[in-house]
Amino acid sequence: MDYSQFSAMIPELIVLGIFILVFLFDTFASESARKADGMLTTVLFGLGTVAICFTGCLPQECFGGMYVCNSVSFALKCILNIGVFIVLVQSLQWTDSEDMKMRRGEFYELLLATLFGMYLMISARHFLLFVIGLETASLPLAALIAFNKKHYESNEAAAKYIMTAVFSSAVLMMGLSFVYGLSGGSLYYNDVAAAVANGEMSGMLIVALAFVLAGIGFKLSLVPFHLWTADVYQGAPTSVTSYLSVISKGSAAFAFFVIFVQAFGAVYPEAWEWMLYGIIILTITVGNLFAIRQKNMKRFMAFSSVSQAGYIMLGVIAANAIGMTSMLFYILVYIFSNLGAFGVIQAIGNKSGKLNMDDYKGLHKSNPWLAFAMTLAMFSLAGIPPFAGFFSKILIFTSVTASNSMALYMLVLIALINTIISLYYYLLVVKAMWIAPEDPVVPAFRSACSERFGMWICVAGIVFIGLVSPIYGWLSEMSNLDASQLFAWLG
Repeated sequence: MDYSQFSAMIPELIVLGIFILVFLFDTFASESARKADGMLTTVLFGLGTVAICFTGCLPQECFGGMYVCNSVSFALKCILNIGVFIVLVQSLQWTDSEDMKMRRGEFYELLLATLFGMYLMISARHFLLFVIGLETASLPLAALIAFNKKHYESNEAAAKYIMTAVFSSAVLMMGLSFVYGLSGGSLYYNDVAAAVANGEMSGMLIVALAFVLAGIGFKLSLVPFHLWTADVYQGAPTSVTSYLSVISKGSAAFAFFVIFVQAFGAVYPEAWEWMLYGIIILTITVGNLFAIRQKNMKRFMAFSSVSQAGYIMLGVIAANAIGMTSMLFYILVYIFSNLGAFGVIQAIGNKSGKLNMDDYKGLHKSNPWLAFAMTLAMFSLAGIPPFAGFFSKILIFTSVTASNSMALYMLVLIALINTIISLYYYLLVVKAMWIAPEDPVVPAFRSACSERFGMWICVAGIVFIGLVSPIYGWLSEMSNLDASQLFAWLG
């Protein structure tokens, strides 16, 4: 084996190195020294993120073409690292609690293991490596969801998640078995694409696409594969919920894009385009309608994330370079917006244990900074200008309408109508905090320094990206790329 190929896996090696250091420290350090587990992991990961971003990526294929390093996958890994760093910062107060002192190290080790699996999913160009990455990311998440082992809701959420993960993996593997047969015995994306392009549309291909779509749809919480989401988000610790809602969704969405564009792009108009139309419309609409009914803030954010997954999938159905770039930009904005909201939910939950929307009434009187941060997050998620969420939605809609298809225009129209619906329920939170006449339910308190730091990062991201981000010039250049350049970018 040519071990020089591992030089292309700089992000994976850095995360693996941090995992080993945290594991050794947690295993051999004294009990008093282990109190620094959280700070050590956060600092090491922050330094690792900086190292990854400045190292760059030399485009190349490794391990017989199973793994690809290119600028797009590298950019997404950097984006996900930003989100993971914010999650680590926001979780410091929780992991320093008395209940967590014996399990603090395991939390960080499991989180790093899931991130390693997501990296493999992003760079995979062979279905075997994709499945390995998917399971590496999924199984530790079940343990993280059950981390509050003395809480019934946490155990119930973990059981639902693991059963859903097992079932979705079985469905995905069934679809991949059909793909293996159709491609003449290969699981490389390029070989599958060649076999699909040279063959005729068949019932087996339709079934294979449906099974693969369903298997990945479970991971993305796409309707009708979303029923586990609200219960799992509510039962899991808030730090794990925020990680689930952003990091795992971003990696799965990109992997979905690569698989369907690169492996099944030849049958886009005949097969999976129409499957995605229905799923995207259902996902955005059902997520919005069910979010209106929620009073528990974590369930509220669960259905919000279902709806946001539908918007992210608009970049997939665009199947062009601007769609891919807009999807990356949407994920970046979604990280700051969603983690900003979860940062406020976690700060209030850690201090008072209150998770109901009615508990936020009068929050601006007792905790104006938390109300301000939550308001910006809600505005960005709703797509209100001039915040970052407005531009992410504009760009994702633009990518879809670039093909001048009447069906896609109708899809964007439905998405725009749903954006108005989402504006209503996001403003319900703002109304409770700023307009409700009741006295504050949550007493005044000073949140932990780490929680404030995490929220400051999110607020800065929401405002900075919305107002002065230099990424727009890059996006306008990307809009002129043709299909051949897109495939070159994807490797």
